[in-house]
Amino acid sequence: MIRIVLADDHALCRAALRAILEEMHDVVVVAEVSDGQEALRSIEELKPDLALLDASLPGSMGWTWRPG
Repeated sequence: MIRIVLADDHALCRAALRAILEEMHDVVVVAEVSDGQEALRSIEELKPDLALLDASLPGSMGWTWRPG
């Protein structure tokens, strides 16, 4: 099972991505977030296999997170 965090400030984009991903039987979206700080918290807490991040996500201030 591939666990994914979706991060985009547009709810419609998140919903569309979730709908596409949920058609894949080995994928589960574990969180949807709308800003950079939420994205970092979700990634650190949930430790997903993949995070799909909007490059211009509010609150991201240039992605500096590194897996630990």
